[in-house]
Amino acid sequence: MKYDIIIIGSGPGGYVAAIRASQLNKKVAIVEKAELGGICLNWGCIPTKSLLKSAQVFNYAKHAADYGVKIDGNVNPDLAEMVKRSRGVADGMSKGVQFLLKKNKVDVINGFGKIKQDKQVEVTGDNGETAVYEADSIIIASGARSRELPNLPQDGKKIIGYREALVLDKMPRSMVVVGSGAIGSEFAYFFNSIGVEVTLVEFLPNIVPLEDVEVSKALARSFKKSKMKVMVDSTVESVDTSGDNCKVTIKTKKGQVEVEADIVLSAVGITTNVEGIGLEDVGIELGNGKIKVDDFYQTNIPGYYAIGDIVHGPALAHVASHEGITCVEKIAGMDVEPIDYGNIPACTYTSPEVASVGMTEKQATEAGFEIKVGKFPFTASGKASAAGKKDGFIKVVFDAKYGEWLGCQMIGENVTEMIAEVVAARKLETTGHEIIKTVHPHPTMSEAVMEAVAAAYDEVIHI
Repeated sequence: MKYDIIIIGSGPGGYVAAIRASQLNKKVAIVEKAELGGICLNWGCIPTKSLLKSAQVFNYAKHAADYGVKIDGNVNPDLAEMVKRSRGVADGMSKGVQFLLKKNKVDVINGFGKIKQDKQVEVTGDNGETAVYEADSIIIASGARSRELPNLPQDGKKIIGYREALVLDKMPRSMVVVGSGAIGSEFAYFFNSIGVEVTLVEFLPNIVPLEDVEVSKALARSFKKSKMKVMVDSTVESVDTSGDNCKVTIKTKKGQVEVEADIVLSAVGITTNVEGIGLEDVGIELGNGKIKVDDFYQTNIPGYYAIGDIVHGPALAHVASHEGITCVEKIAGMDVEPIDYGNIPACTYTSPEVASVGMTEKQATEAGFEIKVGKFPFTASGKASAAGKKDGFIKVVFDAKYGEWLGCQMIGENVTEMIAEVVAARKLETTGHEIIKTVHPHPTMSEAVMEAVAAAYDEVIHI
């Protein structure tokens, strides 16, 4: 069967690309070996946010008296029910993708896709039977999986990855989380919130190490305040799983320590799914484990494209989606511009939340900019005070010479809902004074953006 475009993988890069291609009157097929929606909808973004919401509700219930609400009797977490709800949410989203693909007349081919020469895709079904499909263009969106370290081999029971963490059948008493990026920090926060004794281990000097140092330190303080043990500048050397518990040997600046835990969660990043999909047969080039592409995601072989976690850039769902749209619009002959990877928002859904875009203060200084920095704490926010969520701040960085908004970092309640204002403003080359003169509603958390910008220009009112 011949298609205009065949896409391998139905994650947020693949299915979005398929729908956009269909909108552009292309005949499209998508190949998927597992659940529609990929890792994000089924084993990543969506189910983890569902669990985090359960943790938030539990914490509100525990502290209901702080809001003048009396709850008689004990409030206890039920991990099994939390997991059940999370799986239900993920299943609903996957069915939603199935509906969207059907609505947009995208053919779904179930099976493992392998690219071949002459723009062909060989699909092997669960029954072992194969079929070959042709297309004018092939987009590879095969995604990634949990990275395994040699000294931290995952057995799915005592040493687990994010997939197993999402479906634990009983609550462990203790857990060591290795890696404090978004995945590690979110799981550490979730399990700590429902009563698990959590130790978070990070190799670098600060947790959430890609964030501004002030943000990292603020999140670490919040974690420690909630009785989580945070270990930075530390490395897990080995894990002994021979007994009932895991004996985790951790190397620190002060020497080795041993921590006992029921479970070790490895959250040390991801590995791209580039094996066994025919790249070598076609001659597609790799670099550092990722497929080399141009600004519009074409590989070195004409007609073959790649998007998402398997190419350069942040491994984020919203990045993959925009790459998919850009790729198919270019294939369709539209006049499109490359994605600005310097204006990609990053979000971590702990409590407090973390969100950022652009350069940090340190990065801007190292890049040679003369900068203006503004900071507004949520302790001065009326909405944050009313919500009982005063932890955190908003920090903005501007180029002092030309007024370019170089970056913004946020930590606080619901800041992941607020960062898009900054992304849009930077895209539109909005100046700081234009933000100051933009009327923000009161009381809201978002007016702290305006206040932080005003602080950068010595015009702040409320601090």
